[in-house]
Amino acid sequence: MSHHLDTPLAAQSGQLYLDDLFVFDGERGTVFVMDVNSSVTRADIKRGFHSEARYEFKLHFNGAEMEDLTYRVAFGEPDGQGRQQLTLHALIDSEAREDAATGTMLAQGRSGEVVEATNLRLWAGRISDPFYIDLDQLATVNDAFKNGAKLDRSAWRPEKAKNTFAGTTVESIVLEVSRDEPMLHDGTRLGVWAATKLATDAGGWRQINRAGHPMMWPIFWPTDTDFSNPANVRHPCDDLRADGEEIATAVSRVVAANGTAPDPMAYGWSVAREVYPDLLTYQVGTPANYGFAVRNGRTMADNAPEVMFSLVLNTGMTSGLTSEVNKDSRSDTFPYVVPA
Repeated sequence: MSHHLDTPLAAQSGQLYLDDLFVFDGERGTVFVMDVNSSVTRADIKRGFHSEARYEFKLHFNGAEMEDLTYRVAFGEPDGQGRQQLTLHALIDSEAREDAATGTMLAQGRSGEVVEATNLRLWAGRISDPFYIDLDQLATVNDAFKNGAKLDRSAWRPEKAKNTFAGTTVESIVLEVSRDEPMLHDGTRLGVWAATKLATDAGGWRQINRAGHPMMWPIFWPTDTDFSNPANVRHPCDDLRADGEEIATAVSRVVAANGTAPDPMAYGWSVAREVYPDLLTYQVGTPANYGFAVRNGRTMADNAPEVMFSLVLNTGMTSGLTSEVNKDSRSDTFPYVVPA
């Protein structure tokens, strides 16, 4: 029977919605983390990873327009304990861009267990969400962007900020690739994005959601809860052409209303070119930091909302929170996350 997994309604599963992407230097090499399926949405979420989906890390090398390495993770149905069989494949060169390509299997194992193979280790499971933000502050930013209006912070005070995500959970995939991997040697410049893809009734694959820079969807498309925004299915190489004017215009309206840029449209385009293509850039072997002066990868301690709010509003913004609020949700040792 048909399962209609390629319909818009089916795509609403939190198992397919990317919450965060992190890239940083770990104990043995470069660490890639993607999180999905936040419990902040509702209490009755379906746990685990979608068994008919693919979860992919897409890597561009040294400024290339297209990816030349894809790490693809897939999961089986949950067993009686909720554990899922998993596989990791690598797709290189042109295969990295082809859904029909199978690539090379690198590892297989089960969720909740450390899986080790040549030059890599992998872990997947439910964790305490390390992301932190006060959603009341986000609401003030959304209002300003929606209306092209002056930012009204009268109802929000940084000294009263709370982490809305405290106590919430996500499903996380953590992949660490060794420094001995030739494609990821020290000094290599990466552009990284993550994608979820779902099997269709016709036998192909549909890209459901993607992520690069943090906070893109919450700031620019906060109402895209049904995956209807075309940015979901787009490749990053098409971002600026397809969406640059929309981003530039939204930013120009809000900075004009707040008087934070002498030439609002010029500033709007500078932001569009900063965030597009929507790739998280990182130089292998260097300390990661998603900050004001430097954006090089992203760690779980980085205050991404503070950085992105300041960028799009062209004024310094405090979130009222520091990395102390999520210290119990991250670890200095593999898998760097804290299982829930």
